[in-house]
Amino acid sequence: MKHEKGSSRLLNAWAFYDWANSVYPLVISSAVFPIFYNALFNGRSPYLEVFGHSLKNSALISFVTAAAFLIVAFISPLLSGIADYAGNKKAFMKFFCYLGAFSCIGLYWFHLSDIYAGLCFYLLGLIGFWGSLVFYNSYLPDIAFPEQQDRVSARGYSLGYVGSVLLLMVNLAMVMKPELFSISGTEGEAAMKAMRYSFVMVGIWWICFSQYTYYHLPKGTRPENSRITRNVVFNGFRELRKVWKMLAENTALKRYLSGFFVYSMAVQTVMLIATYFGAQEIAWRDESESTTGLIICILVIQLVAVLGAFLTSRASARFGNIPVLVAINCIWIALCAGAYFITQPNEFYVMAALVGLVMGGIQSLSRSTYSKLLPETRDTASFFSFYDVAEKIGIVIGMLVYGLIDQLTGSPRLAIVFLAAFFIIGVLLLLRVPREGAIAGGPRD
Repeated sequence: MKHEKGSSRLLNAWAFYDWANSVYPLVISSAVFPIFYNALFNGRSPYLEVFGHSLKNSALISFVTAAAFLIVAFISPLLSGIADYAGNKKAFMKFFCYLGAFSCIGLYWFHLSDIYAGLCFYLLGLIGFWGSLVFYNSYLPDIAFPEQQDRVSARGYSLGYVGSVLLLMVNLAMVMKPELFSISGTEGEAAMKAMRYSFVMVGIWWICFSQYTYYHLPKGTRPENSRITRNVVFNGFRELRKVWKMLAENTALKRYLSGFFVYSMAVQTVMLIATYFGAQEIAWRDESESTTGLIICILVIQLVAVLGAFLTSRASARFGNIPVLVAINCIWIALCAGAYFITQPNEFYVMAALVGLVMGGIQSLSRSTYSKLLPETRDTASFFSFYDVAEKIGIVIGMLVYGLIDQLTGSPRLAIVFLAAFFIIGVLLLLRVPREGAIAGGPRD
């Protein structure tokens, strides 16, 4: 269906894809799958023989996650290089959407007896989610005028938050009260079935609700007399190299990006491993309390993160972006150190609330600070592509470091403390940003 650029129906259809796909990062990456994965090892050794090596379960999933983000970091520039030349970016977006959604459904058959197939579904789910976002984001300048883009982007975020929390609440009810959903078996068996059904629900939700977006989004326009050549395919990498060279001329941006790259490793790693840490290291009374408590913690983080983003925005307007980022990193250092000592559920709930408060703040302020530090005459798409790739490479390094320490020591506690080193280095690098880079909501100093 053809809509004019900037039309409300077209903008709403684009934003609605957030409603469709945001269930993946919340239900699969953060909440239900980590709990399910840990529960598979109840009563048995946490070590698995994989490719001839004995790997700890949490270290193994860290390595697979790092591999997925390494693949995504490599293919993102390739995909962005052909997005505007393919003539049908919707087809590419659909491919990665369906790859991710069907991989979620495939997690229903995740068993330790066939660990390779299960890990493959997990890997492809991550690639599908992030790959679809490359094309989803590339649609924004096509369907919205510059003055509309901030508003419609925020609308998508809000829809994604509401949709993902809604489905997670349903999944929580299924796990806690499986009999209400006619899920049979003992308490533990029924909970595991409910989690497997949750994976299927995520895939179906993602596929079904994305159809509204696909129905209204344009197919994509291929420039006249254009061919997808080698130059087009590798254009994304050339753009990243161009941005890298331009950073030498912008001291504030270069130093800020260095700090962001280091502390982002730790932030993103904490987001991805928090549930695994809670499942293994907290003294829950039984499996039922562990499952319920961990999902509640994820909900607390989601809810408090919204408040954290709001408070951080107000603080940055008064004190400046860089000083507030330094303060938030200092809080992260204290949280990582404190995580080494927590063992009880109540302590973990408090930690979850504090993590949510600084997590929402540091993510929103990091991106807005980067945007404010960009040069006046700029290609924002290339700069933000560089930002996204840097963030993903940071995730790869963070997950590898976490997995290696977990594997070598047998406990993630030392790995969490080690992440504090990233925040300390991040603070030191942020303090090197020139004073004129310590921007606020109003005029610069």
